[in-house]
Amino acid sequence: MSDTVSNVAILDRRQVLTAAGAVAVAGFVMGPGFAFAKPEDAAARVKEATGGAAVKEGRITIQLPQIAENGNTVPVTVSVESPMSDADFVKVAHIFVDGNPTPDVASFHFSPMSGKADFSTRIRLAKTQNVIVVAQMSDGSFFTASQQIKVTIGGCGG
Repeated sequence: MSDTVSNVAILDRRQVLTAAGAVAVAGFVMGPGFAFAKPEDAAARVKEATGGAAVKEGRITIQLPQIAENGNTVPVTVSVESPMSDADFVKVAHIFVDGNPTPDVASFHFSPMSGKADFSTRIRLAKTQNVIVVAQMSDGSFFTASQQIKVTIGGCGG
């Protein structure tokens, strides 16, 4: 057996912990600056989804808590007024938010056979922000509604 060590770097515990700490700090410092969309990002996504068409207020009801103590699982229920007939129905409803990493949350597609344009889901919200719903009707018109929700951290505000 040889007593020589080949070109292998041997790190002691202190060097490993220092390197791991530097990586963690870099991730923390850089992460939040790039993690969240801005309200204008959500507005741009709404404009994309509507093709720049006029969007009217109304016909949409959003039910969600005013305060969510756990942003990981926020219940949301949406209802869009429509006869859901062959001549007049909701084609798609989109949920956007203006404070998550990406504004797109979900899209729900409907047809006259859906019977009604109602849906419930749970969404993940990173912080206090606006939930925006845009519905496209079969005639090409668009309706919107929004509601702000406060997301607390451990129930202590935030």
